[in-house]
Amino acid sequence: MDIATLIGLFMGFGAVIGGQLLEGGHIDALIQPTAALIVLGGTLGATFVSFPLQDILRAFSSAATAIFPQEEDPEELIGKLVGFASTARKNGLITLEQDAQRVKDRFLGQGLEMVVDGMDPEEVMAVLQIELTNFEERHKVSAEVFEAAGGFAPTIGIIGAVLGLIHVMNNLSDTSKLGAGIAVAFVATIYGLMTANIICIPLSTKLKKRLKEQILQREIVIEGLLAIQKGENPRMIEKRLRGFTLTSGVLIYSRGGGG
Repeated sequence: MDIATLIGLFMGFGAVIGGQLLEGGHIDALIQPTAALIVLGGTLGATFVSFPLQDILRAFSSAATAIFPQEEDPEELIGKLVGFASTARKNGLITLEQDAQRVKDRFLGQGLEMVVDGMDPEEVMAVLQIELTNFEERHKVSAEVFEAAGGFAPTIGIIGAVLGLIHVMNNLSDTSKLGAGIAVAFVATIYGLMTANIICIPLSTKLKKRLKEQILQREIVIEGLLAIQKGENPRMIEKRLRGFTLTSGVLIYSRGGGG
């Protein structure tokens, strides 16, 4: 579980609510169903217009990875690949056939099967790279969905503010309705900004980081499998795979042995 995401959401909403209370306001003033309907409904509508339904459904499904990461620890993955390398070096590649059927990671299992079947290393590399590229293209759309929603929300909030002001102008003669209209106007703007800057844009950023971590995992798998197929020393494979690092959110890729 990624505690940072939960802490961030708590701090973001808590700061807004806390600031309201410190100013002597009431939480009830921030609860405006009409403003919520305008902002959330309008943002979702604009997002649905912008992306195919399957991309939006995938984005909502991927949002869970912001709290529950799915990628394997690189250290554990490296240890697993080094173990495969030791087995193959002692008993031959064919002995990895059962391992290929047992692994839960579909990408790793697919690669192991190709190695065991004796496919040419260049073909193995080509197939896995295509799979990796397709994986990246599919999953980066999820981040784009939330990034787009984060761009729509403040504008929809302004629309809500304008609607609230129109309501106020239409009821200038009835002072009892002025307060409600002005409240909807300002709260709609707050909802739009909060939706964008506390939920959507940060979630997009987190999904991009998750994608980089998943790509790193698959890069390690590709390099490890090719080294296993060549029959390289497990200790050298381990040293090479540790050349893959993830620093400050930027994928740093290092190949040993000049290739």
